[in-house]
Amino acid sequence: MKDYQKELEKTLNSNRLDYGILAKILFITMDILYGKKRTILKFKVLEIIARVPYQAWEQVAYVAITHNYSSPKFARRIFDFVKEAREQQDNEQWHLLIVEELVEKMGIKKSLIKHRIMPQIIALTYYYISWILYVINPKLSYKLNAHFEDHAEHEYMLFVNENEELMKTPYESSFEDDYGKFDTLRELFIQIGLDERHHKEESLARIASPRFS
Repeated sequence: MKDYQKELEKTLNSNRLDYGILAKILFITMDILYGKKRTILKFKVLEIIARVPYQAWEQVAYVAITHNYSSPKFARRIFDFVKEAREQQDNEQWHLLIVEELVEKMGIKKSLIKHRIMPQIIALTYYYISWILYVINPKLSYKLNAHFEDHAEHEYMLFVNENEELMKTPYESSFEDDYGKFDTLRELFIQIGLDERHHKEESLARIASPRFS
């Protein structure tokens, strides 16, 4: 069984990464549009955006396979990378579905423009930035994603720490068989924060020793 308190404290006691200019622009934009306060609706927007780097990497990899299928070993390495990107993307997708389910259950009011249209615009922009950076140098795209995931990890853990009463709420979901069963919202949000940490670590590992560039 995971020691959720230990994992929470590990994040809260750690320093954030030294974010680059693109990451800072994204986070400032989020604060301007949705406020600096951490809310479930803001996390929904964050999760809409979180999937797109993996989608961008997957598309670039498929193009590479198309042009290099005559080199089986290289094509195999790329295909393995596609599988990893897909797994990470699917994990972020579960986050989005779970947060959206919470928004509906809690009856939180949403704005069509603010919570559907604007997030799609931000996500599309972030997709092309991730795609272009990857084409230029994969390390640049991995670095941006590591910064995004580090930010998400800290934001989720701080949200848990700031909302002790809410975190005691029992958790039930139609996605339990897919993502996991948790007794409380506290366990759920810490687990999501842990996922973001793992995604960050995977991107940092690729920066240190990428499979291909």
